[in-house]
Amino acid sequence: MSKIKSFMRKTSKTASISTTSPIDNTSLDTLSKIDTSVTTPANTPIEQTRWNGWGNVSINKKVSPHGAKLIKSHIGKTKKLSSVSLQKVLKTVPKSRLPAAMIELDTVSVDNEVRLRHARGQSFPDWIAMHGGDFEVFPDGVAHPQSTADVETLLKLASEYDLIVIPFGGGTSVAGHINPQKGSRPVLTIAMSRMDQLIDLDIESQIATFGAGTQGPAVEAQLNAHGYRLGHYPQSWELSTLGGWIAARSSGQQSLGYGRIEQMFAGGTLVTPQGVLNIADIPASAAGPDLREMMLGTEGRAGIFTEVKMRVQSQPEEELFKVVFLPNWEAGKEVLRQAVQSNIRLSMLRLSNAVETDAHLHLGTSPSQFLAINTYLKARGLGSQKVMLTYGVSGDKAQNALALTQFKNLLKQHGGISGKLANLMGKIWSHGRFKFPYLRGTLWEKGIMVDTFETATNWHNIDEQMQQMQAAVQTALADEGEAVMAFTHISHVYKQGASLYTTYFFRAARDHTSTLSRWQKIKHAASSSLANGKATISHQHGVGRDHAPYLTAEKGKLGIQVTRDMLKSLDPEQRMNPGVLIE
Repeated sequence: MSKIKSFMRKTSKTASISTTSPIDNTSLDTLSKIDTSVTTPANTPIEQTRWNGWGNVSINKKVSPHGAKLIKSHIGKTKKLSSVSLQKVLKTVPKSRLPAAMIELDTVSVDNEVRLRHARGQSFPDWIAMHGGDFEVFPDGVAHPQSTADVETLLKLASEYDLIVIPFGGGTSVAGHINPQKGSRPVLTIAMSRMDQLIDLDIESQIATFGAGTQGPAVEAQLNAHGYRLGHYPQSWELSTLGGWIAARSSGQQSLGYGRIEQMFAGGTLVTPQGVLNIADIPASAAGPDLREMMLGTEGRAGIFTEVKMRVQSQPEEELFKVVFLPNWEAGKEVLRQAVQSNIRLSMLRLSNAVETDAHLHLGTSPSQFLAINTYLKARGLGSQKVMLTYGVSGDKAQNALALTQFKNLLKQHGGISGKLANLMGKIWSHGRFKFPYLRGTLWEKGIMVDTFETATNWHNIDEQMQQMQAAVQTALADEGEAVMAFTHISHVYKQGASLYTTYFFRAARDHTSTLSRWQKIKHAASSSLANGKATISHQHGVGRDHAPYLTAEKGKLGIQVTRDMLKSLDPEQRMNPGVLIE
């Protein structure tokens, strides 16, 4: 093995993809006006992100007028909530309670804006706090370690001065992982953004060692320089980090081909209040419980990952994404189930139900393009119950060709419609795959509130679970006479079952507090529909604080006790992210 030199922190790669010709001489040639160039976002420092929203300040996502009209046709007329200024919120940041010995450290900042930018994540309550101005609690300081030794020192000082410690990756949590809570003990947030380099690459074993604070774009840029790829692409990829993916058991959009994070994480270094736990990168072992698996998903309660060893692979010769349409949900679901159970070598499968299909076609096109697509599909026998299926292949051309042929035959058996439309819409999907989070800010400006939740269940329970989830959400505000729009897609498939990912929209209330109350009703209804012993409270977003009240229904009392005891053995003073994962 050889040490890898430091790479540039900021990288950006743009590949131009040409559009296709008109489809069957129909008016679908209007689709050729959609920009399908694929842009890989650069690694984004936190100071270049929005302080009260998602992502890079230079990136916005428009919502088509007829898309917004569709949402409002479900929920009614909307009115925008007010948003406070950064300067106003900065005036509410209190004096730091950290001891002088901590403040004097080069790695620690007590700057008000730095503390503000590390006080909240991206959950709906976080957005309400950021726009309403009521943050409640700020970290007393933010540390930026540059090595494992720095983190060891910080945890020793936290014990000496009785501090609460919150690990911070990219700040993308949508479940309340990183929010400081009220209490007498000062709060130190440890941000891992300076530990963002490829440290070592073992080409023979295909193991890459990274700093745990490396964001998605930097992971792939540094690996690509050597002809390798990790292949983990959650929708938060632009900002989220390796350490965060491991801590929350993340799943990427192409998990069917590349695996979830637990298949990629080979080992690494976890700094705990009790000392350093080194997890060996052994390919397989029968030597008792697997420490690697035990530390996955601990959400900062056991310690802080500093260096992580990841299983990587060579860059694929070819990667393609396609979008097809099927007559109805049942046909689409059967295609997914049969494809995964018959081992067709695809990298991803995603199926939108009829409502989501209609919504995406509205939100992602102009009226003329929407009409063209609908006319084209209607002429081929697909009506209002049609569903959209997005799929991909990644590998060498011969493997891809076989997989595409096998899948095309399966689609044909179930009435799938593809043709040239499949390639063009696949490019459109690829172009916008990391931009959906930006839509939240655009809709906020229109008074349209949006949030998501997700789960996973067995195939035999997919339909019932989806119906229960959507019904719970759609009726959650009935006591206020408010309607909620909801739709669902399957985003990850397994031989045993699949994940369900639901997006919902509702109107902003008269003020921030009342709007948060509406969200709380919907969130409780959604979570309760999952706490039935048949589905997980979280397939990919982790538990955080928002899902912790519902975890016992899934794990059982004994399971919660075993987890609590394990965490306490590494953090006996309960200073690591208390209240997250387990209440």
